[in-house]
Amino acid sequence: MSLEETPEYRKRKRTSHAVCSSPSRSTVDPLLTPRSVTRVDTEKCDGRQPCTTCATTGEECNYGAEAVPKNKSDLILEVAVRSERLLRDMSAQLARVSGMLDGKSSSHYHTSPTTIISPSTINAGHRADSPGDHISNATLSAFHASTTESILAWPHFNDFQSLREDHSFSVFHLESSRAPLTTRPATVHPYASRSEIDRVVHSFQRNVNFWYPTMSIAQTAQVQVYIAAGVFGDSVKSCLALLVMALGCASELICSYAANEDPHSEELELRSHRRAMGEIYFDCAFKKIYLAQAECSVDAVQSLFFTAIFFAFLQRPLQAWSFIHATAAKCRLLLAYHNPDANPAEQECLRRIFWSCYILESDYLAELSALPQTGIADIESSIPLPGEYQTHLSPTDEEQSSLYFLACISMRRLLNRVHNLLYARDTGVAFDNHQFPSVVAELAHQLDEWKDLLPPPFQFTVDLRPLAPAHTAAAFLRQRYLTCKSVIYRPYLTWALSMTATGTVEHFPSPVFEGCKICLEACWLHAQNLGSYPHTVLVDTWICSLSMASVMLITLAASRLTALRGCLSPEVAEMGPHLAKLLTQWMHIPGHGVSPSVLQSVKLIGDAGVLLRMRLG
Repeated sequence: MSLEETPEYRKRKRTSHAVCSSPSRSTVDPLLTPRSVTRVDTEKCDGRQPCTTCATTGEECNYGAEAVPKNKSDLILEVAVRSERLLRDMSAQLARVSGMLDGKSSSHYHTSPTTIISPSTINAGHRADSPGDHISNATLSAFHASTTESILAWPHFNDFQSLREDHSFSVFHLESSRAPLTTRPATVHPYASRSEIDRVVHSFQRNVNFWYPTMSIAQTAQVQVYIAAGVFGDSVKSCLALLVMALGCASELICSYAANEDPHSEELELRSHRRAMGEIYFDCAFKKIYLAQAECSVDAVQSLFFTAIFFAFLQRPLQAWSFIHATAAKCRLLLAYHNPDANPAEQECLRRIFWSCYILESDYLAELSALPQTGIADIESSIPLPGEYQTHLSPTDEEQSSLYFLACISMRRLLNRVHNLLYARDTGVAFDNHQFPSVVAELAHQLDEWKDLLPPPFQFTVDLRPLAPAHTAAAFLRQRYLTCKSVIYRPYLTWALSMTATGTVEHFPSPVFEGCKICLEACWLHAQNLGSYPHTVLVDTWICSLSMASVMLITLAASRLTALRGCLSPEVAEMGPHLAKLLTQWMHIPGHGVSPSVLQSVKLIGDAGVLLRMRLG
């Protein structure tokens, strides 16, 4: 089911267009929120051609033709629908072109760094019975060719054998061989005063529940009551309350690093206390997590989801993915057996957890493409986007949290389409220079539309201009934008690399050079703009370490070509030390040992940085 076929979209479309263009209609401010929009003095249209009202008054009926001012949710939905229509057209066009080229010599196609794309394999991906045919769902193809490990396997790194040999262990091998998380032999529930409870829960609300707004105000109040009472029985609600406190302590710890890079002794002691408290709360919650695994309820789904978030904070990607998988499975089960008499707030909570799992699962699949998928991406277009849900006491905070969440969802959908259309193992066109330019142009257009549509609190400039501390959400979205841009334009760089094996080419065709320049500039800006944003550090440190390693490898590959060195500014040589310093600090924050794959990524960044400096003189 495509987005335009969902009940959510049909309902909003009817609301936006079922009004005649009568002179008495009032003007609506498009910046008003959905709840505050009110139309007065309107004439309802019955949908006939012409409608009854206009036929009676003798006026020309412009039903559906006149532009009606729309709120932000309508605009975002329409952009998503228009993008899906364009992608369907592109899919059909690719199938037709592939059919025409079928039977011709495969010499027209360039060899990619990892695979060969032929017309027959492209055509096979668009059969009616193929999962790839459901283009309305923004899925991430398994075994795609855009992981960091795929980049390191490019033949263009044959000259850097030491780089490969020193980083030969796969991410999965490193993480699966890691010692399990140890638990405390005795359960001692920590004591916290009412003011401490309020502070920690407020930190959870300001951070985790802002990025993934899944907990209502009523649930938050219940958590405070449970923790203040100090009675933790064997119940899912107790487990959930302890997880909220654990994530609140983790949020306080992360924010202290973002606000103070050179702490004094008292701040260091306070950090140690917050880390220890978070560990104790999580240890108590984790001993009760079996209750959530056995129960089918909204509280159980939330408990599994928050456990996944805490494992992400601990930089344990396989454990985080495991609980994301469990959360998604139980969430799909409860959504499938929808009870008409169910609490609307609980249904909205489930849908928001569904979208949170969609974002996080895709982030992990972007680097571990062989992980079994939960199936949520296969049905994402049939699930309504976030609606009204009371997550914060301040209406402004609640609205901005929902809009930020919606921006992250739409960006993840676009990233999935980029990976699937360009880098899918059998159907991606990234390494076919006859087809990828038009796909890249369309995806880049959609990316710019996403940026231009962001509400004022989340807008950013595409440069090195620092954003105020109050705008860390905008800074995080800028990093997502630059990631997506570099991945979209990467095919131009691989094309340029495939045109020479020696690095002596002096000139490239103008489109190729411009595409390479855009890709490399996005990589450089992505690296230089990296900072200790709470969302990045708490949830995405593991993802970020691999993403930054990709940036360094791509830049190093480009430095081999004389014709592309003009795209690299002298500051590019400083990327390695900057990234290594930040990631080295972040990987020690949780205090439960260092992730071996994060450590390997930091070493890879350092080694690539040394080679890059040598190449650039």
